Amino acid sequence: MLIWMRPVSEKDLDISLVRPRLRRTVLLAIALSVAYVFWAMSLDRYGGPYEHGHVAIFVAVTVLGCIFCLTFLPVAALLVAVSVLGTFLVYCFVQGTEVLVAIALNIALVTAVVLKILRDYYESFVSLEKSQRELQSERRQAQNLSEENARLAQTDALTGMPNRRYFFATLKGLLDRAEPGETFTIGLIDLDRFKPINDTHGHAHGDRLLQVIGQRMIALCPSDTIVARLGGDEFGLIVMDGPEGAERVAQSLCRAIHEPVQIGDVMVAVGCSAGLAVYPETASSAELLFDRADFALYHAKKQNRGQCVLFTEKLEHLIRSEQAIDAAMQVADLDTELTLVYQPIVTTEDLEPIGVECLARWTSPTLGEVSPELMIASAERVGRAREVALTLFDTALEAVRQLPAALRVSFNLSGHNLCDASTITALLERLTASQCDASRLLFEITETSLITDIDIAEAALQRLRDTGARIALDDFGTGYSSLSSLHKLPLDMVKIDRSFAARLGDASGRRLITAIRNLARSLSLECVIEGIETEEQLISARLAGFSLAQGYFIARPMDFASLLARLNDGTAERWSAA
Repeated sequence: MLIWMRPVSEKDLDISLVRPRLRRTVLLAIALSVAYVFWAMSLDRYGGPYEHGHVAIFVAVTVLGCIFCLTFLPVAALLVAVSVLGTFLVYCFVQGTEVLVAIALNIALVTAVVLKILRDYYESFVSLEKSQRELQSERRQAQNLSEENARLAQTDALTGMPNRRYFFATLKGLLDRAEPGETFTIGLIDLDRFKPINDTHGHAHGDRLLQVIGQRMIALCPSDTIVARLGGDEFGLIVMDGPEGAERVAQSLCRAIHEPVQIGDVMVAVGCSAGLAVYPETASSAELLFDRADFALYHAKKQNRGQCVLFTEKLEHLIRSEQAIDAAMQVADLDTELTLVYQPIVTTEDLEPIGVECLARWTSPTLGEVSPELMIASAERVGRAREVALTLFDTALEAVRQLPAALRVSFNLSGHNLCDASTITALLERLTASQCDASRLLFEITETSLITDIDIAEAALQRLRDTGARIALDDFGTGYSSLSSLHKLPLDMVKIDRSFAARLGDASGRRLITAIRNLARSLSLECVIEGIETEEQLISARLAGFSLAQGYFIARPMDFASLLARLNDGTAERWSAA
């Protein structure tokens, strides 16, 4: 009883100790049962009927008590019952007393029923225990699966890096736990020249390149820095340091990204640009921090490609200016606020106009004059680029109807318009409805507008050219793809960038410009030199073989009424006098 009442410790439940103890319990049960039954039979030889009855009760109660105590060890319970009752039955039959035999049989029957009940209970217990273990096993599996799903949900499948979900969850967690004076920096890294690798070598090479770059970034990141793939070729950083430390980390990652990668038989290399935003100097919310880093990245790609740019007050002022322009563009009445001015294109020999270029102007009631570059960028950001292009084109078509038939009208198309099939379709519909002579129209594009997708641009330009309109490549000589553009695109004219006009005064500049002119001439393309601002430049352009020119010395952009007045003036000097 003392041993049985002793508290059970964790050590007692050790499986290596429990198994031998259970075996000892079985052996001890047999030994004690035999000892007790022989002790009872030896006592039964003494006393009267009451004493004999007490022995029988002792045997019955003891057997049943032991069986119940051994409920979870049925082998020992059965052995106790068989050894005790078997011996007692034999003893009773030997004594030959009918009462003792009846008592022994009654005890045996009751014990058999109890054993059956305990056996069923034990089997139910075993079944319940197995089901609980299976349930626990399934719960563990479900837990492991849930943890794995959670891990996969926060892991980029291609590179094995943390993904966008993990990046923002970590960022919000840092902001929630941030203490006064704590600072950290988030950064965005975007690859340069990645799309051409996909287009040239296939997406399998592009995927492999991303995997290698991801491995390099993970290997280089300090232990307190998180780097994640946000999607496509964009990566995010969380650096637990100020701007100086974050710039060092970002620059080291950019250097690693720049290193060439061998993929199969091909050696490929990409560049990257980065934007950084510091908490709490820049912003205190996850959304604003990300937006500021994204704007710094946008500024880096636009102004400092390949560099790491930190979001500063200067960029804050710029983004506020853009927000104001975007707000004005969203509510702008395009029909009344947008206008065109016209700059003549003349022959260098006698300054006779052969055409005019339409230049867009936006006068906002709230902002005043907004530059064309900012206007186009804002229209693209707020989704009104198509409306702007069509409004200006309607004005240009009206000018075509009123200008002399000998004059051509040049209309500029942005890269967004050029790659938007619906915009090209709408332009063609308006051209058809106007019944203007399409051969008098010249659509001007820049090389930068071809970067997004030159194949789409080529198809759009061919649709325009099929109407009889002509195509000109503007700002030629400044883009990275000049020669390929000349060969691939359906062009009729090139316009030499104004930066070359300033070099007409030196011998090396004249040789370069002459080579460009000869290249265009060999491809049967007309050539216009832009940016003529002095009489000397005009004379040099004429001597260099250029037959067409455009610039402030010839004429500044003017409104349509002024243009008509100049055209009605009968002398060529009317342009140079401007």
